Amino acid sequence: MALGTKAAELREVEDQELLGKLREAKEELFNLRFQAATGQLDNHGRLKAVRREIARIYTILRERELGITTVDSEGAA
Repeated sequence: MALGTKAAELREVEDQELLGKLREAKEELFNLRFQAATGQLDNHGRLKAVRREIARIYTILRERELGITTVDSEGAA
C-alpha cells in the first residue's frame, strides 16, 4: 500500500478495490504489531500511518453506505 494515500485518491476507487486495500492495510498492521512485540520494528511511525489509512478507508466506505458520496459524484465535488 502506498505511504500516505490521500482520501481524495481513495474516493476515486471502486468498493471492491477499497476492500482489497483495507485487507492489505490490516495485514500490514498485523505484521507491524508483531514486529513491535518482538522488538524488530524500526519505524514506529508506520503503525500510526497504517491505522489512519484503515480509518480513511472505513470512513469512505461508510460515506458510500449512507449515500453521502458515491464513486460517480466525486468528480463533480
